[in-house]
Amino acid sequence: MTTQSKPASKIIIAIFIILIVILALVAVVPMLFALAMGPGVKTEGLTAEGAQPASTDIDGEWHVTHQRADSNTTSVGFTFFEILPSDRRETSGSTQSVEGWATIEQGSVQAGEIVVDMTDVSTDNERRDINVRNKIFHTNEYPTATFTITEPADVSDVPGNGTPGKVTLTGEMEIRGETRPLSHEFDILRDGDRVIVSGDVDINRNEYGVESPEFVAAKIDDTGQLNIRLLLTK
Repeated sequence: MTTQSKPASKIIIAIFIILIVILALVAVVPMLFALAMGPGVKTEGLTAEGAQPASTDIDGEWHVTHQRADSNTTSVGFTFFEILPSDRRETSGSTQSVEGWATIEQGSVQAGEIVVDMTDVSTDNERRDINVRNKIFHTNEYPTATFTITEPADVSDVPGNGTPGKVTLTGEMEIRGETRPLSHEFDILRDGDRVIVSGDVDINRNEYGVESPEFVAAKIDDTGQLNIRLLLTK
């Protein structure tokens, strides 16, 4: 080997080493990002464990409350998939900052509205929380999301013995200033003087103008869920 070829060989070897390091970083960084960003805080469905027979009539004015800090307390959130080059994982955020009411007459929900404070939605990572509020929901401009009931819903057959039933609620959902019709079959439970309503509502973020932000090595799937659990009392 000539004297001139030795430096050239060293340069080639150095280039290969750099390329190997770059490829390793490309493979590892998304994995580290995924590990740093956990699955978030998900609003789960209602539980009937320990539920008591209904102690008040279903008719009346009901209001969203946080009466007891148990597994059926009020919480609303979202679940989407974050798509990484080497992974696809579920990510959730939730808030208990929810207000609302429902009017039930003769066993039928006649009207109601739920308002969610989107500025308080939280995952398990502060950095992601900031992205969710500022880059996904733009909460500075759209601080709340609202569901308004537009059609009566029959709840006369909801069990009063502490076991869950079903109710289909139809209305309009407003997110980021975009309003779309929404109808979903929810779980409903009468528990003593309380009513709990919960459900996972499939949505397409594009219908509400929710854009996928430029997260590090990740983007958000088009479809996801609204996770809803409401505790109501008179």
